[in-house]
Amino acid sequence: MLNLFSLRGLPWTGANGQQKVQLTAAELESLRSELADIEEREAHMKARLEHTDGILRSARLSGYLYIRTRWTALPGEPAPIDDTKVNDWLPRFIVLHGQCIFFYLLSTDLSPQDSTLLSDVVEVGSLPCFTREDEGTRYSFYILTRQGLRYECSHVSQIQVDTWLSALQTGCKVVSESDVLVPNGSSKK
Repeated sequence: MLNLFSLRGLPWTGANGQQKVQLTAAELESLRSELADIEEREAHMKARLEHTDGILRSARLSGYLYIRTRWTALPGEPAPIDDTKVNDWLPRFIVLHGQCIFFYLLSTDLSPQDSTLLSDVVEVGSLPCFTREDEGTRYSFYILTRQGLRYECSHVSQIQVDTWLSALQTGCKVVSESDVLVPNGSSKK
């Protein structure tokens, strides 16, 4: 506790071999205010940690993925431009919880930036692998909603992408185009 009061500029006086610090009323009030701020930040961080812990314990799947969003073209609109060279992939913490997919900026955020109901998902499927400069190969998949919003997700691990695809296809009860079986038993590609 003495280290807290070892601030430069505070007058020290010694009496009977003990060291004491003399504070003005303004200095004392300033220290009390700082302590209150520290306690408030600590309580906030503890609440965030408990919230994150609760979500992760009850989530079916969670983790960081790189995400970008696209809108599908409406009937009569021209086809979207080829934006494969655009690097607009942003890291997001994704949580599959209950009947919803939550998109958080960070794993410690209290509220998601976006969410979508699994019942709104109409298609889930793989996308081609791609390579970014200095990043290596990224494996990717997409989630298409009935509103026309397409979430494109990527990760450096093929296992992570396969796990997400499997969980989403099971949770959404949808089949991707590449997984449709044709009558002779082979996959339609």
